[in-house]
Amino acid sequence: MKFLSYLVKPIAIFITKRNEKWINQPVRFQQKILLNLVEKAKNTTFGQDHHFDKITNYDSFKKNIPISDYENLKPYIERVKSGESDVLWPGKPLYFAKTSGTTSGTKYIPISKESISYHINSARDALFSYVNEKKDARFFDHKLIFLSGSPEIETINGIYVGRLSGISNHHVPQWLRKNQMPTYKTNCIEDWEQKVDAIVEETLPEKMSLISGIPPWVQMYFDKLETKTGKKIKDIFPNFSLFVYGGVNFEPYKQKLFESIGKKVDSIETYPASEGFIAYQNSQNERGLLLLVNNGIFYEFITVDSYFSDAQVRICIENVEIGVNYALIINSNAGLWGYSIGDTIKFVSLFPHKIVVTGRIKHFISAFGEHVIAQEVEKSMEYACMQHPEVRISEFTVAPQVVDKQGGLPYHEWFIAFSTLPNNMASFAKHLNTKLCELNTYYDDLIKGNVLQQLKITVVEPDAFINYMKTIGKLGGQNKVPRLSNDREIVEKLKNK
Repeated sequence: MKFLSYLVKPIAIFITKRNEKWINQPVRFQQKILLNLVEKAKNTTFGQDHHFDKITNYDSFKKNIPISDYENLKPYIERVKSGESDVLWPGKPLYFAKTSGTTSGTKYIPISKESISYHINSARDALFSYVNEKKDARFFDHKLIFLSGSPEIETINGIYVGRLSGISNHHVPQWLRKNQMPTYKTNCIEDWEQKVDAIVEETLPEKMSLISGIPPWVQMYFDKLETKTGKKIKDIFPNFSLFVYGGVNFEPYKQKLFESIGKKVDSIETYPASEGFIAYQNSQNERGLLLLVNNGIFYEFITVDSYFSDAQVRICIENVEIGVNYALIINSNAGLWGYSIGDTIKFVSLFPHKIVVTGRIKHFISAFGEHVIAQEVEKSMEYACMQHPEVRISEFTVAPQVVDKQGGLPYHEWFIAFSTLPNNMASFAKHLNTKLCELNTYYDDLIKGNVLQQLKITVVEPDAFINYMKTIGKLGGQNKVPRLSNDREIVEKLKNK
């Protein structure tokens, strides 16, 4: 055993054991964080505007802190950008994580000196949980590749500005940096295709053991490696044993990725966001991601069914239930308050509190009252692929078709990029539809009531989604294709590629 893996194992055991305190007492730790956040921010502009000095418990917190999105907080963030201190959080943020919004344009999400360590340590703890469970840290002895955005940083009035993955890159611990790839110079290449080509050249001679990134962009990297060498990934990188990913459901991509690799490898799912590192997979043997309840964030949850109504059901972790679809709300030590990050989650266990990400609050189809969510279409795709093992999916998205050009009933249209087509497309579509009916009773009722006809599949070119993302300037990095939408804006652009 080499020195680094030998050193990591006892540290992983220690940190995993220490984390059991908050894992087993989530309500206590969340209450403590709430009061601590309010106390620290009571003299900020936001704290004074919202009477933080009168908040003593969660009930009074809810009365004073409204649910907000970026547009609601934007006036405060603009004041921070202009150079003001003590606006949302004491002092000034250390960074702004720059993200692309669909309605707000570019978003600037504050990251404070208090919150940055949680972003970094949570990624570390995800790996340490794996080491502790598997009793194996050998992957630390070889090269680790992180497919991410550029680490280049700008400044606005003394505040550093960059992409979250790039900001995190500057905080990789020194003991790990010697094994990190790609090099800083290569990582700064903005054009994603050029960047991946450079990464291929740079990594081919190395002993890679861990690869991290969003699955479709990792698949692009694998495809380029295979094209250049004619080999499977396992033959290019015999030490490759661990895949770390986040941002999208792995299942639709798993079969093709493992086929490219040439064997199955362990994987760790993480849930990092610009607003905070929210959860990670802490076990290979249990479903769900461990919600990080001691991470400087006080979580709230609003049932999706009530989210857009005047009677929102807004609760804290003490009252969550398994299987309910919630919109995730955060209050953080970076100065986000009552902030809806746009994601929806479900709890799959309590004590420990583990979640799965089910989609986006604004990414759904309910053109006919069915309210189909991302998790349901992904599970339907997973089921259909199981029934048709020859199928390989590159990417897909779903949209409603209200007017059938043939004069028939409306339907859901699935736009799918296949790398290997099903032997029987009609059977594949039927399996998709059957599973979606099983998962969503509203959709099932509409099918049975002859309001909708069975879904239809439109096959697009294998590189259609890549070309689409390129045209909107979101190829690679942390960018993701929406799994579904309630209009046809995306698919009409996709059809024209």
